[in-house]
Amino acid sequence: MTDLIVTGGERLVGEIRPSANKNAILPILCSTLLSQEPIRIRRVPEISDVKQIIEFFKKLGSVTSVDFDKEILDIHHANVNTDDGGVELPKGIRSSIMLVPPLLHRFGYARLSQDIKGCTLGAREIDPHIDVLVKFGAAVLRTEAGIEIFLRNGFHGVDHWLEYASVTATENFLMCAALAKGVSTLTNAACEPHVQEFCRFLEMMGADIDGIGTSRLTVRGVEGFSGGEVTLTEDFHEVTTFLALGAITGGAVKVQNSQPEHFPLIDRVFQKFGVNVVHSNGFSSVEVTQKLAVRQPFTSHILQRVEAAPWPYLSVDLLPIFVALGVQSEGCAMFWNKVYDGAFGWCGELSKFGAHVVLCDPHRLITFGGKPLTPAVVESPYIIRVAISLLMIAASIPGTSTILNATPIQRAHPRFVENLCSLGINAKWEDNGGEESAKRTAGMESLCDVRPQAVSQTAQQGK
Repeated sequence: MTDLIVTGGERLVGEIRPSANKNAILPILCSTLLSQEPIRIRRVPEISDVKQIIEFFKKLGSVTSVDFDKEILDIHHANVNTDDGGVELPKGIRSSIMLVPPLLHRFGYARLSQDIKGCTLGAREIDPHIDVLVKFGAAVLRTEAGIEIFLRNGFHGVDHWLEYASVTATENFLMCAALAKGVSTLTNAACEPHVQEFCRFLEMMGADIDGIGTSRLTVRGVEGFSGGEVTLTEDFHEVTTFLALGAITGGAVKVQNSQPEHFPLIDRVFQKFGVNVVHSNGFSSVEVTQKLAVRQPFTSHILQRVEAAPWPYLSVDLLPIFVALGVQSEGCAMFWNKVYDGAFGWCGELSKFGAHVVLCDPHRLITFGGKPLTPAVVESPYIIRVAISLLMIAASIPGTSTILNATPIQRAHPRFVENLCSLGINAKWEDNGGEESAKRTAGMESLCDVRPQAVSQTAQQGK
């Protein structure tokens, strides 16, 4: 784990080319295992999760070539095997669960040794994923070794209704349905921009999908996938992050953004803090010339409110970024996380800067903004955009602050510090030795074995 040292108080000014979306590239990477043809992916971000999946593919025998400077990944899964008797899934990243459908398709077997976890956002169950796999014909056994999953006769088309609009469960459904025999439908599907981008990638390989961008998907299974080439689009989370950094420092920041159609609600949330976002000629920009202030609702007896839930609500991943704006904006605002229990457990770190916040319950937080703030040493939980939220506040305060264990940022945003420095901020990474952090994150690892030679005998028992 590493810390981030930030000397704030400068007005950030400049232009940023954001990276691709972590939540798009990871399912796309996993789904390449469904094809035996060469695939090229452009604008691949140099982030730790991507590197772990590439290393996993190498262990399978896949041919991979990546140039992170040119942001190009070439991958070919024609001759994958598990002759060594078992392959360990990437550790500590929730996207590992999305390797299960393609592993079942290729080998008929996968084993999860413990629940898969990523950012520490409270309880994150795997039951919706197990429900999807069982619905498509997989057999699931809980053993002393963990959870074993078998598929003997391929996937078969199904109708399924998710209990809630889970992004990864939707993506797992799509990977099962795309090569299943027959037609599959999914109701209450997630429809975030990165899910739409994933659908378009599957279509490039040959999938037949109707309803992209809606909560109901229809997938007609095909015989097999081809290869091809895809260029990833900008991460709307990162676009929003750099716009917010410009706003909180009273700066003028311009961010490349080819999909402003995803931003009407995000723009309105910025307006709640007196910030106007302008989209023009492939860029989004903010320029703040006055103190941030919470816009008062016309309904006089309620607080200004920012609610986050599955798309098309405001993305829950962006909520911590707007909490930072709330801390620095004159007035009061309520932030409502409708997805994760305990996702505001980090709010005590805000008080170290001198911020006045009140945690109402596990889902709601009130900021009493505009208070004088001072530099501080704060500690980030293992949540990507909480680390960024703390960084934003540090960047807005004259003096030097330290964000301990800010490593989660590196899971989603390549060259993040370099981008900050290009805007005029003084920031640097510093190794903290990692011993205590390693202890804290030891429980987040997940393992999987792929043993095709065990399928026939064990799957028979599993049935």
